[in-house]
Amino acid sequence: MKDQLNPKEKKLYRRTDEILHYLWDPIGVSDVPQARDEYYSYLPGAYSRLIGNSKEHEIADYLTKVEQDSMGMTPNKEKALQVARMLIEAKEWIVDEAS
Repeated sequence: MKDQLNPKEKKLYRRTDEILHYLWDPIGVSDVPQARDEYYSYLPGAYSRLIGNSKEHEIADYLTKVEQDSMGMTPNKEKALQVARMLIEAKEWIVDEAS
């Protein structure tokens, strides 16, 4: 997917990956170098919602669904909303950066 993106989209994809790994990090592996790819399978879903102009609560719903259904965890809705806000802010900053 990443190879088909323009430079701004690639930057947003990378930033989305970083936010998911270092800030969302529901299983607590952000400080383990060997686990850098832990959330890669959820990256396209989060990115497509972000680039598709999903609302904050829709992105947060995706993240909590992943936590519950894919990871078997109790979702942290508050943290998911914070991460969704960060993702949207990153998108606004990157998209508006050179405009």
